[in-house]
Amino acid sequence: MGEISELKQQIVACRHCAERFGSTQTAHEPRPVVWFEAGARVLIAGQAPGQRVYKSGKPFTDPSGARLRAWLGMSEADFYDTGRVAIVPMAFCFPGYDAKGADLPPPRDCGRLWHDRVMTMLKAVRLRIVVGGHAHRYHLGTRSGVTETVAGWRVRAPEVFALPHPSWRNTAWLKRNPWFEADLLPELRARVKEVMK
Repeated sequence: MGEISELKQQIVACRHCAERFGSTQTAHEPRPVVWFEAGARVLIAGQAPGQRVYKSGKPFTDPSGARLRAWLGMSEADFYDTGRVAIVPMAFCFPGYDAKGADLPPPRDCGRLWHDRVMTMLKAVRLRIVVGGHAHRYHLGTRSGVTETVAGWRVRAPEVFALPHPSWRNTAWLKRNPWFEADLLPELRARVKEVMK
């Protein structure tokens, strides 16, 4: 068994957060969603799977995923091609909901346990797409807000693009920041196309 296959099996078997998840409003079991291979050229670094992804076992099988694929100009076939695209969230499991039904943040333990090891395996990555504030902090070391981080995209392009989360909750953000769709997305789509060839 190869080193990356062994690491993936270890992550899939992880039950570190079982007690934490059991005490959430959803009272669910851990179910890590692992979607990467060593040869991937594009890294999509996200936050955490939602409940639909928890059920499907496949990342971004929800409206957020449809919006993200539209932003990237990627077909589903390309997006889910693990030979070219690695999808690595800050937490591999659905964190659950709080008592008010809001998404809980990705547990930091997941990053501490797995992320440095995963990143050392992804040596072929030529484009990092960093989605949401939790991923911005880990991958970019930023402490500023999402808007400021995303607005500074030219400093990191074409190797790295920071994006807001593609959730419907950010529709108002998109309206307040028209430069995102007018300026950033065309450059991102061109880079995705180039790297995916």
